Amino acid sequence: MRRSRMLALTGTAALVAAIAGSATATAVPSAPAAASTGNGSYVVLADAGTNARAVADALRAAGGTVTSVNTDIGLITVKGSSSLLTKARGMKGVDGAAHDRTIGRSPQTTKKDAVLKEHAALAAATKAKGSAKGGTGTKGAPSTSDPLDSLLWGMDMINAPEAHQTEMGDKRVRVGILDTGVQGDHPDIAPNFDAKLSRNFTTDMTDIDGECEVASCVDPADVDDNGHGTHVAGTIAGAMNGIGVSGVAPDVGIVNIRGGQDSGYFFLGPVANALTYAGDVGIDVVNMSFYVDPWLYNCAGGAPEDSPEEAAEQDVIIDTMNRALEYAHSKNVTLVAALGNDHDNISAPRNDVSSPDYPGGTEHSRTIDNANCWDLPTEGPHVIGVSALGPSGEKADFSNWASDLTSGELEVAAPGGWFRDGIGTDTYRTNENLILSAAPLHVMQAEGQVDEAGNITPDGAALGTIKDCGVVRGATVCGYYQYLQGTSMASPHAAGVAALAVSAHGKVQGKAGFGLASDSVRDLLMGTATDHACPAGGVRSYVPEGRDASFTATCTGTTDFNSFYGDGIVNALGVVQ
Repeated sequence: MRRSRMLALTGTAALVAAIAGSATATAVPSAPAAASTGNGSYVVLADAGTNARAVADALRAAGGTVTSVNTDIGLITVKGSSSLLTKARGMKGVDGAAHDRTIGRSPQTTKKDAVLKEHAALAAATKAKGSAKGGTGTKGAPSTSDPLDSLLWGMDMINAPEAHQTEMGDKRVRVGILDTGVQGDHPDIAPNFDAKLSRNFTTDMTDIDGECEVASCVDPADVDDNGHGTHVAGTIAGAMNGIGVSGVAPDVGIVNIRGGQDSGYFFLGPVANALTYAGDVGIDVVNMSFYVDPWLYNCAGGAPEDSPEEAAEQDVIIDTMNRALEYAHSKNVTLVAALGNDHDNISAPRNDVSSPDYPGGTEHSRTIDNANCWDLPTEGPHVIGVSALGPSGEKADFSNWASDLTSGELEVAAPGGWFRDGIGTDTYRTNENLILSAAPLHVMQAEGQVDEAGNITPDGAALGTIKDCGVVRGATVCGYYQYLQGTSMASPHAAGVAALAVSAHGKVQGKAGFGLASDSVRDLLMGTATDHACPAGGVRSYVPEGRDASFTATCTGTTDFNSFYGDGIVNALGVVQ
């Protein structure tokens, strides 16, 4: 099974799942069988130009309970009996209707005692690392930094310290974190967190998220019960405030536009609503580190092995996502997304054997025709696709690549971590090969990495979890930080560089506020990226742990543009100069 878009794994979990090329060990909370949404919940897409509110009225008249109406793209979410779906498809002005399923997931990590014990021994034998290892950038000498910045080899690779000499980001620039949420009170997030604009577009579902934390099942917009979104936010815009880590653009605003469930699923309605909201409120950059579920690839008319109902669902997802991405782009939102972690050539993908993966779906092998199947949002319109690199500058074994150099599937590469980088050296299989960023305390405690008193546990120590305390604005505060890896971690490096580009070259746009045309940001990001040639011979062989045999990835193209690095490694210094 290949469910690894959000390959946000610790080094330990990578041993068991991520680099094995199989599904991550997803911890789904035990809960009652009935979901708060899902069965009896549908998405209805109105025809282009049709009044979505009129369609919503018709759905109400047919016995449905409308839960949201997105007039920007004509998307209505509605609950009702099983017959409502058939009625909706026959209504005047309806383009399509489908079960309200998921469009992405952020896998949780299951920690097995035996692997923890093995990894703890490895960690104990590893020397403490200082500054970055083996990056392709040069070490800068910023006028200031945070205590853990010396562990951020990815920042050195993209020349962030040098960029910070002249540009730390503009407070008027806003980055939307379309993820599992953002922990707004984390000491590295709080200084840049925009509580006024932040929104949660999801409702907790007991079948996948466990019991609701609040009576309404709608978490506050400053909460992340997963950890993935907070990690992403810290990489993009962690504040340079004397504690923990600093981000690529440490002075820009962080806006939580949550579209993911606590468990990591991402539903079509919330994600589409988050994208259009980003355009409506003037967000400059949106990071999307997820893939479209329940279908790893959404195929127009379905894959040959899919049922008519499954095909109809995919058609609705494709049309809705394309409308939402086009809408956000029309509002000058720069869209950045993870390329995927299936160690696959997305220009000629293997069969999909993991879809549909939402509970209740029946996974089956699907033949993927690249001409009419899309990995969304990465392969959607105007989206900047980002591959992942290890600290050596090599493509991480899990990272997808794209052999069609004219397809627009891959634009740039960025640091994403690679636990097994540096084979044959003392850095091999060490936490420091991963990406360090912010983590919510309550998530670390729930995972057993931090105890009730706030101290790092043995399990946490084995995974490299760090606690850092300092005085911020006269008060002593402590932050927690974890190592993760994946294209989920590469994408926010690129999004942070995009935010620096807007900060350095944006201007007041009248009533539209401050910003820069998204096409100009894309040109800056790609035009200044550091060229990187294919590996010698073009073919790179990987032998991930847990696999029966090695697999190869073939790099084609030139130093200027190739199937591993796209236009090159994002360059923070380049975009601000």
